[in-house]
Amino acid sequence: MAAILPEPAATIVLTAAFSGLRRGEIRGMRWENLESGDPLAFYRVSQSIWKGFVTEPKTAKSKAPVPIIGALTKRLEEHRARCGNPTSGPMFANTLGKPLDLNELYRRTIKPILQAAGIEWHGWHAFRRGLATNLHRLGIDDKTIQAILRHSTVAFTQACYIKTVSADSVAAMQQLENAVSFSARSQSQATKLVN
Repeated sequence: MAAILPEPAATIVLTAAFSGLRRGEIRGMRWENLESGDPLAFYRVSQSIWKGFVTEPKTAKSKAPVPIIGALTKRLEEHRARCGNPTSGPMFANTLGKPLDLNELYRRTIKPILQAAGIEWHGWHAFRRGLATNLHRLGIDDKTIQAILRHSTVAFTQACYIKTVSADSVAAMQQLENAVSFSARSQSQATKLVN
């Protein structure tokens, strides 16, 4: 998606995919809350914008710092340069300097481009679930994924965000097949040796 979308849509999609922030939190992102770090930068969630209303983050845990990988930090800094290097204010602003409406961005910009390219859109929240699933597939423990997504319980993260994909199921069944085949071959060879 990021390869075919114009800016700032590409950077916003990457932010959704690699930060685990909720749509309202992305809309509420402010430059002054992005903190440089080594090896990772951090974003401190201070607000969420939902249906035009500025609110506190969803929960107390939602205020936890969000680690930002280097590739996304680079994209955000490039976006900052395109915006004139602001040190405060909305990261993703409309022409009036107000926070950009992400649903409107989808309708006007993202949707027609993705449809023309034959790419399915599953909504802003799918990026958050996708991050959880991808981290899980990389072998990251569920408690760490819960902390990254800032959920109150690991059970909620497991039940609602970590999705197994068919490739995982196929790989699991292939491992079972290999184990059963190996076990059957070993048993057969052992029987021959006894006789």
